[in-house]
Amino acid sequence: MRLGSLIVVLWLVVGVIAAGQRDYFDSGPINCAGFGNTALTVLAGPLNYVGVNPKVADCNVPQPSP
Repeated sequence: MRLGSLIVVLWLVVGVIAAGQRDYFDSGPINCAGFGNTALTVLAGPLNYVGVNPKVADCNVPQPSP
């Protein structure tokens, strides 16, 4: 149990460092998009350091109605 908790804490610390390197904490006013980018970087940022480099290849978003 302690090892799993330690791994999660280290993962989040590395994610916060990744977000800090991208200057997400120094930007202007906080909005939903900025918070989402920062949260996603904290959660997935460590994957870049191990070489996974996650990307969204094909994103089909709904279009606004006419």
